[in-house]
Amino acid sequence: MSILSFPNRGPWGKSSWRGNCSGYIYKELFEKLKPKVFVDCMVGSGTSIEVAQELKIESYGLDLHSGFNVLRDSIINVVGKPADLVLSHPPYGGLIVYSAGQWGTSPHPDDLSRCVDDSDFHQKLQLALLNQREATNTGKHYGTIIGDWRRNGIYTSYQAECIARMPADELVAVIIKAQHNTQSERRSYGKLALPFITHEYILLWEKKARSTYHLLGQLAMEQASRLSGTWKNIVRLVMMRLGGKASLADVYSEIAKSAPERVKQNENWKAKVRQTLNTSSDYFSEQRGVWSIAA
Repeated sequence: MSILSFPNRGPWGKSSWRGNCSGYIYKELFEKLKPKVFVDCMVGSGTSIEVAQELKIESYGLDLHSGFNVLRDSIINVVGKPADLVLSHPPYGGLIVYSAGQWGTSPHPDDLSRCVDDSDFHQKLQLALLNQREATNTGKHYGTIIGDWRRNGIYTSYQAECIARMPADELVAVIIKAQHNTQSERRSYGKLALPFITHEYILLWEKKARSTYHLLGQLAMEQASRLSGTWKNIVRLVMMRLGGKASLADVYSEIAKSAPERVKQNENWKAKVRQTLNTSSDYFSEQRGVWSIAA
């Protein structure tokens, strides 16, 4: 099933540990994926490991609160062997603070719930997922349980960022997980225009046979392709706004007004615009310096 809902968290782990995932979720995954070796690199209160042990699965639970740092320590080096399933259930940004909150007395600099901002969190979670991937047997699965977060009117889709930052050809499942017994359900917020977030995602990837360095090169190319696609759409929208025909000078002027952030990121942005116009069959020029959208 692509939608899972378990109101009862079961007898595993600690109910007092905030952000706990129902043990029935792990049981469902184990029964479907049938791993012989399982690693949870953000084990929290140990729910996943208790379920795995009950099912006689060789399992390893790692966490920052017990001395393992997923941003500094290699999972496969610590475990000593690759696994068939490597899962994480990270903090959702700063939604719940863990070090000096849920555990310990001092904030930890590598605590994912204490990132500087969302950009910092996205980058660090990508590193954690790459660490998980490296610890996974070829043909087997790695993944994460992650939710989104809305605060101060801003909606941050952590799951969308995870998918965008990992290899597209390895993604094999996006499972919706219903959330139950959240603190937000017990609060009064007055009239809300948009519904509460009452779901999370289980993202699963299947590792292909290629090195991490080859993978990083592929991810860089995928990102470059996205950036190229962004420029194509910027040029297209500007040409549409200018009526489908415009001088290059007018295109430059409109882009500078419409996409100032993108312009700041690329000092050669005008060359990028010319490249987009010259190399695409979507545009033609009947007179020097004037471009039109092709029929």
